[in-house]
Amino acid sequence: MEILSSYNLIIEASVIVILSFWFNGLSKKTNIPSVLMLIALGIILQFVLGYFVPEKLDLSGGLEILGIVGLIMIVLEAALELELKREKLVPILKATAIALIGLVASAWVAALILNQFVPGMDMQSALLYATPLSILSSAIIIPSVSSLAAHKKEFHIYESTFSDIMGIMMFYFLVGRLNPVEDAGVAGFAGNLVLTVVIALVASYAIILIFQRIKSQAKQFLLIAVLLLLYAIGKKMHLSSLIIILIFGLVIANVKLFFPGKTAIFLENDKIKQIYHELHIITLETAFIVRTFFFVIFGMTIVISSLFSTSVALISLLIIASIYLIRWVVLRLFIGKDILPQLFIAPRGLITVLLFYAIPKEAQVAGFESGILLFVIIATSLVMTWAMIKDKRKMGTMLDEIDEELVARNQAEDALPENNKEDRSEEDAAEETTGLESTTDIKEKDAETDEGPAENNGDDTTLDETFPKPS
Repeated sequence: MEILSSYNLIIEASVIVILSFWFNGLSKKTNIPSVLMLIALGIILQFVLGYFVPEKLDLSGGLEILGIVGLIMIVLEAALELELKREKLVPILKATAIALIGLVASAWVAALILNQFVPGMDMQSALLYATPLSILSSAIIIPSVSSLAAHKKEFHIYESTFSDIMGIMMFYFLVGRLNPVEDAGVAGFAGNLVLTVVIALVASYAIILIFQRIKSQAKQFLLIAVLLLLYAIGKKMHLSSLIIILIFGLVIANVKLFFPGKTAIFLENDKIKQIYHELHIITLETAFIVRTFFFVIFGMTIVISSLFSTSVALISLLIIASIYLIRWVVLRLFIGKDILPQLFIAPRGLITVLLFYAIPKEAQVAGFESGILLFVIIATSLVMTWAMIKDKRKMGTMLDEIDEELVARNQAEDALPENNKEDRSEEDAAEETTGLESTTDIKEKDAETDEGPAENNGDDTTLDETFPKPS
């Protein structure tokens, strides 16, 4: 157990963070998601730990806590980057519609597949298992799309964020239906949603007005603690707590929109900007740390042998095929022909794992193998990696063509002065030749003029005959 001593744990955690930072840099160069590298690191650590510590460690509790905190940080991080402007209303609504239709359709088809091929899986449990497999992973997508065109990057941020939120709401709606006594139906769910939005708005206004008056410099983690508290209380009240986090992020990122006209007098703009800037930095850093340890621990809990099952491969491939087929139909319907690489950017990740571990015991099916979960996560991430690399090469080729055109244009522009110089030299030479010829003609005429009078002076008879002298 020496490997799990206090100082060794500090060393191990520090090395993991350093490697995760290096994975991020490597991911930007290769377009391979850093999440896959972290999972691979976790699998390696699983074998290393198994060698030094024979007894199996239960890491599910830590994984759940990290997943919840990571989810909050990722949604808050995405919300802080969303600008609510009139011209962005259509892209937001379009991304929301694509996320919702893709989520529901993918979950329904995946549930049919699980119901058909997994022993003992009824349709209600199948929908519960299929929902996590149908949610896009903003934890993977948002860091991976930074190199895309601005409008495509914005679309993926909107879509993945709304897919996370709506997927979690759908999951807990299905969980509520397991208990008919507590199930409030669609009307109760809608009322719950409205109540959540109202609480979120009130809490957001209160937090902004109070925190801008706090003079202490160390208030960002206090703010995060308040958000975590609101999230946990909301879950206890069976509210859609993630909406509270989303709305707070939107309010502080678009504070002028939520404090219009004369209400702006309640704001201290400098302090609000400072809070926003510091919160954004801390959210990014915290999300990075939590995401790192979540996926490493997830890799440590994976049962590798389940990946080599024929039934796991068959079920996973059917689910993956349905994901991209449904996505192709939805994107063609809402976006048109320009759907690359968006079609293949549909990885599953943190939310999928987190909700899988949140399935109630009464809905769990012994015949479902966790390898399906891992297979879908790895396959969709690899497909996204391939699409991003292909798009990067395409962009690189286009940029090379543009560079070649610019070089050719510059060379042509550089050649123009030389040609002009040559033309001018020829013109100058011609002018000089013409000038010499003109000078020679003038000199010859002058010479003729000078010779003319001399000859006439010698011929007095002609002059006398023409003009007779007076007597």
